[in-house]
Amino acid sequence: MIEFIGNNELAILRWLHILAMVYWLGGEWGVFQTSYKVVNPKLSLEERGRHMETAYRIDILARTGIISLLPLGLHMGYLWGVQPYGGGWLLLFWALWAALMAITWGAFAWRNTPRGDLLSNIEDWSRYILIPTLIITGLTSLFGAGPFEAGAGQRWFAAKVLTFGSLLIIGVILRLIMHEWRKMFPILAEGDNPEVEQKLKNSISLGRGVAYLYWFGISLTAFFGALKPF
Repeated sequence: MIEFIGNNELAILRWLHILAMVYWLGGEWGVFQTSYKVVNPKLSLEERGRHMETAYRIDILARTGIISLLPLGLHMGYLWGVQPYGGGWLLLFWALWAALMAITWGAFAWRNTPRGDLLSNIEDWSRYILIPTLIITGLTSLFGAGPFEAGAGQRWFAAKVLTFGSLLIIGVILRLIMHEWRKMFPILAEGDNPEVEQKLKNSISLGRGVAYLYWFGISLTAFFGALKPF
């Protein structure tokens, strides 16, 4: 088995990368569709709450895919020779992945509790560190000043890192919207509140607007990885 994995390392990583991308794209579509029910004031609060819970259960798979894409991509990039960080660096990347995965799933398991809120905040802050790191690294590498290879037929990797980091910004916006929803539902439980309903309506309008940009960006990132155009 070990020999089989070693001989097919790149193929296995590519397969896992495809699965992670599918969970990311499909999960975001599921949350998008469920959001229609969450903000529908014609439904009972109990039913809206059930749809909110469904959205969280779908979202965790999308977040799992997002978190997994980076170490998978860096690992494949090393095997392709477009990024120089192998050996101990790859072990570090995967260790950070395991830590962030534990935080993400812990936040999901203990959601709506103080422990879950703490883990969720840590997860959010990881994005605030990761986003500028990826964008700066990808952008500088595109122009030959970063750590990734920038020769003919190699810049696609830097472009993919750049678009991935940019997409995480949209992901943060969507996460903040879901955080806002969670805070509003206890207020609605106290009785009708037109002001809160309007805030929900405004937030979903913003969320749906950036979601279309999100899907385009995900498709573009996949395009760079599949065709390696430059």
